[in-house]
Amino acid sequence: MSHPTITEQLSDPESARESGRKKIEWARQHMPIMTAVAEEFGAETPLEGEVVAMAMHVEAKTAVLTEVLAEAGAEVAITGCNPLSTHDDVSAALDAVDGVTSYAKREVDDEEYYAAIEATIDHAPTVTVDDGGDLVMAIHENYPELIDSIVGGCEETTTGVHRLRAMDDDGELHYPMFAVNDTPMKRLFDNVHGTGEASLSNIAMTTNLSFAGKNVVVAGYGYCGKGVAMKASGQNAHVIVTEVEPRRALEAHMEGYEVASMAEAAEKGDIFVTTTGNRDVIVEEHFEAMQDGVVLANAGHFNVEIDLDGLDEMAVGRREVRDGVEEFELPDGRRINVLADGRLVNLASPVAMGHPVEVMDQSFGVQAVCVREMVENSDAYDAGVHEVPDDLDREVAEIKLEAEGIEIDELTAEQTEYMDSWQHGT
Repeated sequence: MSHPTITEQLSDPESARESGRKKIEWARQHMPIMTAVAEEFGAETPLEGEVVAMAMHVEAKTAVLTEVLAEAGAEVAITGCNPLSTHDDVSAALDAVDGVTSYAKREVDDEEYYAAIEATIDHAPTVTVDDGGDLVMAIHENYPELIDSIVGGCEETTTGVHRLRAMDDDGELHYPMFAVNDTPMKRLFDNVHGTGEASLSNIAMTTNLSFAGKNVVVAGYGYCGKGVAMKASGQNAHVIVTEVEPRRALEAHMEGYEVASMAEAAEKGDIFVTTTGNRDVIVEEHFEAMQDGVVLANAGHFNVEIDLDGLDEMAVGRREVRDGVEEFELPDGRRINVLADGRLVNLASPVAMGHPVEVMDQSFGVQAVCVREMVENSDAYDAGVHEVPDDLDREVAEIKLEAEGIEIDELTAEQTEYMDSWQHGT
């Protein structure tokens, strides 16, 4: 292995491990789903003999998932999926865990980022767990000889699933992948509540500004955009939604938000949050129309939603005005502030902690049972993108309800028969 582990890159790995271990233990005690899964996996070791390569946001909640996979018997190699989202102390703590090797480091350049991904691939994985698709793409492009020995994998986020579906449509995805992002337990909680809460809290902590009374422009009204809009409205902001999909635009309108084109919204907005997963959502024509002092943040996976190259070309000055806030001064004196270099604000800002612990407990619970499913029943899945079996998603929901002490009703035999029959009429 030529690429150094995080331990080899730190000047004081022992102190880092101690700090990271505290973060992991705090997260784990608030993750009842992962606790239940860990007990089952530890007793049954369903991943014995497997090698899991992971490219994820390496922070405390991800570390819990990583440890649980190792406790299930797997050898795990992990790195980051974003140059700014890794917590070095958590990465160092993971690297000290039996069965885990961590290459994740914060603030790496593109060459180092991809070298670390290749280092995880050098472990010859049999399973991949990805967030954004870079790991799967690297295997297909540079290590096709490994594909036959990979039983399958899981993809965590919207952008990654879109990339995988495009690969699948082109006949270029050569092993099975679960679209974990598309399960109800992921979309309804992680995407809505996780993205909404974490994005706004990190914007507030990074800027020390309030949302109350401000015009908050939310680009995109998918599950992530819905969460940001709902949470911003709950903090007494006026929310303006921009969309390209007519039904989502109507949904936002019917839910009480102002809906406008980005050209219109650019003139009104105080804070902009992009959540589309697409590129060039905010570009030169929008910068030209913005007010002095606006704040731009991205909650999509890659830093392509805000055209930073275009903004830089327009600017006559550029400086860091707060930790994590870069000010671009335009020729007429207006200032546009960009957070976290346009990267995923809830994970890449200087104070970022990612989604709340309880939310990621649900998402990573789904990830864990999907890895088990792919290993135990890989013959049932052909190459391509697969929906997560609904019984697995329900299993995770039931664990969470039990942990919360919540009881729900069950259908009677008569009700089940009624719902399953077409013969009952008026």
